[in-house]
Amino acid sequence: MNWRKFFLVSTRIFLGLIFFTAGMGKLYSEHLFPGLIGPVWLEDRLAEFDLGLYARFIGYSQVVIGLLLITQRFATLGAVMLVPMIANILMVTVSMNWQGTPYVLAFLLMLNVLILWLDFQRLKFLVSDLPTEKLRPLQPLRQSWLVDGIILFGMLLILLSIPISYVQITLAYGMVIFGLLLAIVGPIWGKRRAKKVS
Repeated sequence: MNWRKFFLVSTRIFLGLIFFTAGMGKLYSEHLFPGLIGPVWLEDRLAEFDLGLYARFIGYSQVVIGLLLITQRFATLGAVMLVPMIANILMVTVSMNWQGTPYVLAFLLMLNVLILWLDFQRLKFLVSDLPTEKLRPLQPLRQSWLVDGIILFGMLLILLSIPISYVQITLAYGMVIFGLLLAIVGPIWGKRRAKKVS
């Protein structure tokens, strides 16, 4: 693995873990999910301004985007979605005069823009002047729709663990672990399976 790919993959995982755990910490019952960054009380604070639902939306978005980045299979999509997510959180922290947090978010935004730049080959059609008629014949190439389904099922289990955490925390943690295993091991299994077939 060359340095560029190593940097790209490790930065995706780093950003994915930060935002996945931050979202889960906000959404889990009594904030009993370990998060790398906070604040877990964001919904309580924003509810004072009638923005509690917005804070919950941020939490769920952080979970989904973090998972997309961690899986690697959908990491480019996650990185694109992360730009407005970080910009939103940055504006909230700036408007509420939080000390230090805007600098951390600006650094995370810079990292995200860097991985998008390194992944430009996948995104170049978004900024191309090619007419859409020339782009239409390009079909999305998937190595395995089964692997995609396994990843999405793992993500669904993790999202379902959030309401379950209010009833049975141990079961919720088990669902997260199993969901992460499916989302991370699924693509690895898919690559090995593809090699055996070819």
